[in-house]
Amino acid sequence: MYISNSMEKEIEKRKLQSYNIEDIDKIMKEVESTVKVQTILISEEGEEKQTSTGLSMGIAYVSGLLIYILTFMFGAQVMRGVIEEKTNRIVEVLISSVKPFQLMMGKILGIALVGLTQFFLWIVLTLIIVAYAQSTFLPDDLPIPNNQITQSIMSADQNLDIEAAQGAVSIPELNELQLVLESAKAINWPLILGSFIIYFLGGYLLYAALFAAIGSAVDNETDTQQFMMPITIPLLLGLFVSMAAFQNPDSSLVFWFSFIPFTSPMVMMARLPFGVPPLELIISMVLLILTFLGTTWMAAKIYRTGILMYGKKPSYKELVKWLRYKNY
Repeated sequence: MYISNSMEKEIEKRKLQSYNIEDIDKIMKEVESTVKVQTILISEEGEEKQTSTGLSMGIAYVSGLLIYILTFMFGAQVMRGVIEEKTNRIVEVLISSVKPFQLMMGKILGIALVGLTQFFLWIVLTLIIVAYAQSTFLPDDLPIPNNQITQSIMSADQNLDIEAAQGAVSIPELNELQLVLESAKAINWPLILGSFIIYFLGGYLLYAALFAAIGSAVDNETDTQQFMMPITIPLLLGLFVSMAAFQNPDSSLVFWFSFIPFTSPMVMMARLPFGVPPLELIISMVLLILTFLGTTWMAAKIYRTGILMYGKKPSYKELVKWLRYKNY
């Protein structure tokens, strides 16, 4: 692409030179312009705030990707921990003191707290970096952006000629970092961070219960491959749909996937920076919590039976049979 663009520019330059126009390079340099589009967020009350679509896309991308990575990473960590305890026969000693459900939830919640600790450390470090950048790189008196005629100049003289316009925009270009920081003020950060914590916990707890059930059903990590696909596919679907949310956050596909509990942690976080009605956000969270409770109940029934099963490769039929066992 770079080579193609360079050749196009060179061919265009030579074609222009063939017309024998004097000072063609100077003319082309003078007419070259840069256009920057600034988006404005208008609330229902008519209040206008400067915002940035690029910044919203960045937040959506990072939050959706982070939930995917953390959910998969910490969920797999739960599964490996269960397999290790089962292989070393440590679990046989542990369940003499606690119930299998308590043991499973203790492992899941413990790793969840590790993830939250990392998340809060990231927030603190980010705030420190932003504060340092704002105090170091941004001046107190902010210059007017280059290549832009302000509204006040246009109002003062509607017949402003080209020379006057060139003189009016000779002030140095506004710092890009400042534009990002100014646009960031329009984003509801408490809502973004609070929703991230809820969706991270809900998505992690949902998938971690499934990972724990798989770990209890097998004797080694190699045997987990046959059970990983039903868990991996929803996670990947959620990641891919969240990428589509950047282009059209209100499309039907993105809308419905933001309510499906197995994909909503990633997709809803990708929609959130662009604005989501409070009712839709509440419904999505409630569905996620209810699904987590149901999934945990099913995983606990598999966990309590599989944790003491050795020497037999389980199948899906065997897992369904464990689900039907009565409580004991």
